Amino acid sequence: MRALRVVLFDRTCTGVRRLGLTEWWRLGTNLYAWLGRIDESFGVASWSEALDRLLDVSRRGRLAEVQYWGHGHWGSAVCGREVLDLSSLGPEHPDAARWSAVHDRMLRGRDGLFWFRTCETYGADVGKRFARAFTERLDCRTAGHTYVIHAIQSGLHSLLPGEEPRWSSREGLPPSGIPQEHALPSTWWAPNTISCLQGRIPDGF
Repeated sequence: MRALRVVLFDRTCTGVRRLGLTEWWRLGTNLYAWLGRIDESFGVASWSEALDRLLDVSRRGRLAEVQYWGHGHWGSAVCGREVLDLSSLGPEHPDAARWSAVHDRMLRGRDGLFWFRTCETYGADVGKRFARAFTERLDCRTAGHTYVIHAIQSGLHSLLPGEEPRWSSREGLPPSGIPQEHALPSTWWAPNTISCLQGRIPDGF
């Protein structure tokens, strides 16, 4: 069985009078599938559902790459009303057994990848702590952003098990250097910038 590439996206961000983010993410996954970049995509409403989807699809093959498209904040990623953060990774969390099972299905080290395509999840000190803890939890390469992302996605960084985050805790922060409501918006001149159409992490990121 070959290893699989999967995109999960938050299906709860729907629009009323215009397209919501969920509709755009669904269109994006259709494009990625047409381009041959992914094997499966799923809209999910909670992290528990996301993990169950990953475990179900992994019956057909190990997980080589998982991307999550949704909302994020400093040191966290949001799915529906559920927040994934440092407190979610401990053995007492209700999803601990699911995360352990996903760990067992992911390819190890740089052969596997879990990529948060979410706003500012890896930003500030708390984002760096989350990045390190999440990478060790899954024992594979992980990636996330330090800026607010949209069609342009800045501050992309990846981490391998055993590595320390190399990016600055101030990256993506407002001029005060203090995490406030949100990070700075992505721009083409910000560090480590890609577009939403780019499906791979460039070398050195």
